[in-house]
Amino acid sequence: MKKLTALLLSVVLVLGLAACGSANKPASSTTQPETSAPTEQPATEPSESSSTAPAESEPETQPETGKTLVVYYSASGNTERVAKDIAEAAGADLFEIVPTEVYTSEDLNWTNSDSRVSREHDDESLRDVPLTTTEVPDWDSYDTVFIGYPIWWGIAAWPVDTFVKNNDFTGKTVIPFATSSSSGMGQSGSLLADMAGTGEWQEGQRFSSGVSSDDVQSWVNGLGL
Repeated sequence: MKKLTALLLSVVLVLGLAACGSANKPASSTTQPETSAPTEQPATEPSESSSTAPAESEPETQPETGKTLVVYYSASGNTERVAKDIAEAAGADLFEIVPTEVYTSEDLNWTNSDSRVSREHDDESLRDVPLTTTEVPDWDSYDTVFIGYPIWWGIAAWPVDTFVKNNDFTGKTVIPFATSSSSGMGQSGSLLADMAGTGEWQEGQRFSSGVSSDDVQSWVNGLGL
């Protein structure tokens, strides 16, 4: 009987301990841990067709080219008149070569051995004539350049030399023209080409002092510019 009583007490004790352990065990949590992912997702994924294409870049502005320029030196007005006729026929711009010290009528009296042009003719070191400017605005935009001058002693009037030496004619077609009462072009064009050292120099044209505007414009039109 004592053994049976002891066994029953042992069973009751084990059952009591099991009940206590179950009561002290914490309930499982229903709260989810925080994450770094966004809580809202886009309704739809973007498609390739709806994506924004990058804006096309604006084309770079290129300087205007293909223009024509008429450069001239005129001592008595004859070359200036022809230059203006050429510019009108070719739709060209004009640029006048102006010596810092302008030649007077006395300076141009070649029959006087002591005149300015006579002294410059006899002494080549005096032919480096300073100009008010040798810089042409937007020079690089001109593909064709006419260069006009009076003929002095069979060559181009030397104020033109200063302009030619101070400019780069690379990539330009250069067309010389001259005015004179009787002298021809001579070697004036080729001498200027040698001074320049650049550019594609053409043969050029000589006009008489009294040439008509129609004749000048007919020559220009025949160049096929």
